Amino acid sequence: MLLQSFCQEAVCRSLCHSAHTINKICGISSFIQTFPVACFEEKNIIFPFGILPRIKHFLFSQTFFYRCSLDGEPTTVSPPEPLHPEMWISVSSLLLLTTISVLGFVLFLRFRHTPCRLKDPEDHDTTLIKVPTGEDPSYGTHIFITYLGTGLPYLVQRTMARQISLVECVGKGRYGEVWRGTWMGESVAVKIFSSRDEQSWFRETEIYNTVQLRHDNILGFIASDMTSKNSSTQLWLVTHFHELGSLYDFLQYSSLDPESCLRMCLSVACGLVHLHTEIVSSQEKPAIAHRDLKSRNILMKRNGQCCIADLGLAVIHTQAHDSLDVGNNPRVGTKRYMAPEVLDETIRVDVFESYKQTDIWALGLVFWEISRRTIVNGIVEDYRPPFFDLVPSDPSFEEMKKVVCVDQHRPSLHNRLNSHPILSALVKIMKECWYKNPTARLTALRVKKTLSKLDLDSDFSLSKIKHVLN
Repeated sequence: MLLQSFCQEAVCRSLCHSAHTINKICGISSFIQTFPVACFEEKNIIFPFGILPRIKHFLFSQTFFYRCSLDGEPTTVSPPEPLHPEMWISVSSLLLLTTISVLGFVLFLRFRHTPCRLKDPEDHDTTLIKVPTGEDPSYGTHIFITYLGTGLPYLVQRTMARQISLVECVGKGRYGEVWRGTWMGESVAVKIFSSRDEQSWFRETEIYNTVQLRHDNILGFIASDMTSKNSSTQLWLVTHFHELGSLYDFLQYSSLDPESCLRMCLSVACGLVHLHTEIVSSQEKPAIAHRDLKSRNILMKRNGQCCIADLGLAVIHTQAHDSLDVGNNPRVGTKRYMAPEVLDETIRVDVFESYKQTDIWALGLVFWEISRRTIVNGIVEDYRPPFFDLVPSDPSFEEMKKVVCVDQHRPSLHNRLNSHPILSALVKIMKECWYKNPTARLTALRVKKTLSKLDLDSDFSLSKIKHVLN
């Protein structure tokens, strides 16, 4: 008999017919009936969905099991009754619900603490410029990265340098260089400070560490990094990339209509208000004065607005402790944009309001630069820096002091500006930003409110005109 011969096989006997394995079972396949397959405990045989020891080349549904007695006589073993389908459905559903709940809780915790990323919509569809040929400017060795409040958390930042690939240099100056780089498929700006401007890097890193500094009209910060190349230390500041460049660059080749001029001026004022304002809350933000506001330190966004950059000279004030932190930077601001009290050294360096007032002086000069490039009655002026007709291209401290303090000159305003309601209001604001007495100047908030009202009136007038035309 086939089953008898199987159980009498030497192999099967060696598997099942020992004193220690009397209660074990031989398994044979209906396809290869004379080949002993395995010998295993009855308790391991679970039908229909149980787990059997692996039986190579045999189908589970076509394998039968027999108990071999001591004399080799086979005894057929009936598989246990299958478990009820209702029970399996209940158990499977419970496991599925438990898994989904755990995953949902993990995702909730993850996204609850998700770090800020490049969030400006205009930054996500930046057209990548072709990478130039030549020596690869990517930097490799990563040394140190700090955790910053408005940037990415430490766990992300600590690998930033390795992930950024520098593409092209987009600007150079006494401070160092600015490169366009790529990070995670997006363009970023990498400002590389020269070693002599190390304090500016430390200061900007400290300022950007301030919570609640993020604002649409403040340059978006990503990370601060210290790396090395060829055994020399390099200081990086990684920010959002704005392909239009600085306001200074933009005004060289672009002319504006009055509405665009207003939008740009209002956005700069909004950014300055956010800096100047102290926020008292569980995560308080100190008041910040820029101290080096100028068209080169303002970037153009594709939506027609501007954002303020370069906080290396900023001053911090906290009202609760009445503390004034001027930093430890030997660098001074740009002489062309210095207020009279800075030039004649009468500024009260221990009073925070004094620094805010110097920002307002510079804000008026930025507005003047924008207004020159605004078309009114078909007339537009070429770009020129403030006081271009009174001082050389790189004026000295004494030259600026003579023009602004001694001779009390102010930038000239073209007559065409008075023929448009937006520009005539802007002329009035500029003049009130240039008072010699710092306390008589407008505040950033007052400038913002005045321009906001003009913006609303402008929108109302345009909608009224469209309604009439329709």
